[in-house]
Amino acid sequence: MKGFWANKRVLVTGGTGFLGQALCRLLDGQEPAYWAAPSRTDYDLCHSEEAAKLLADTEPDTVIHLAAQVGGIGANQQRPADLYLNNLLMGTNIIEQCRLAATDRLVVVGTICSYPKHTPVPFQEEALWTGYPEETNAPYGIAKLAQLVQLQANRTQYQQQGIFLMPTNLYGPGDKFHPTVSHVIPALIKKCVDAVEQGQSSIQVWGTGTASREFLYVDDAARGIMAATEHYRGAEPVNLGTNREIVIKELVDNIAETCRFDGRIEWNTSQPDGQPRRCVDTTRAKKLFGFEATTEFKKGLELTYEWYIANRQQAEALHSWD
Repeated sequence: MKGFWANKRVLVTGGTGFLGQALCRLLDGQEPAYWAAPSRTDYDLCHSEEAAKLLADTEPDTVIHLAAQVGGIGANQQRPADLYLNNLLMGTNIIEQCRLAATDRLVVVGTICSYPKHTPVPFQEEALWTGYPEETNAPYGIAKLAQLVQLQANRTQYQQQGIFLMPTNLYGPGDKFHPTVSHVIPALIKKCVDAVEQGQSSIQVWGTGTASREFLYVDDAARGIMAATEHYRGAEPVNLGTNREIVIKELVDNIAETCRFDGRIEWNTSQPDGQPRRCVDTTRAKKLFGFEATTEFKKGLELTYEWYIANRQQAEALHSWD
């Protein structure tokens, strides 16, 4: 792989975020000629002139667009307009400025939230346009999906060679544990750890526990993005996942065991489950660029828990949407 990256000038947007940090660790090991991962305080990609300045300052031949504003179900319910507009603007501006700069390689990372609410499992990429996303995820999912449309339209009209990847739910060390933005795994780890420390006999979990999810360890996701950047230049979107579906009740049991919490689980059924099922077909990623996830789920949970225990102040301070 180093041979591919040796002469590359690489720009990673969102490089200071959860997935971005994992990808930058891998990228640094490949020793490209130059790479940059500025933060939003350096360049606000919601403004086209800032995106243009970023590309002018870094002169990349390879751009990996990870920058996003994300949150769990609660955040999606509270700020859907922000999620829609800011993600749409960031992606639109980066794609257009890369087109104008004739950037050789552009990788845009989308989301599994773009799939319709009742997609047949496992999710195949062809199903993206068969229905409307789950309501709490729709503004974010549609904003990301619009970037696939832009990439494909630009490919047709301008021959821009951008690719579009869709990771399933990510987890791992470095995730956000602040309750305003955390997703299900870090939120549950924090609940269980707090309960153990405070001697609580129960924790409350949103929904019915019957929904399912698929989780991809963050370092595996980073490997998949690196492999796609090197080997794939096609127009069709590609899932990144594990092809392993887990019901939320089982997930909660696994996390409770990992965190040494043996109390009662109370289900708050007045709160939403989100999308009923999630599990992606990973055939295309394996065929096109040889990607397969390798981190065993319980091992990934243990590593995430250990990182949280060792870095609690840092983990709980990460309350930004960036």
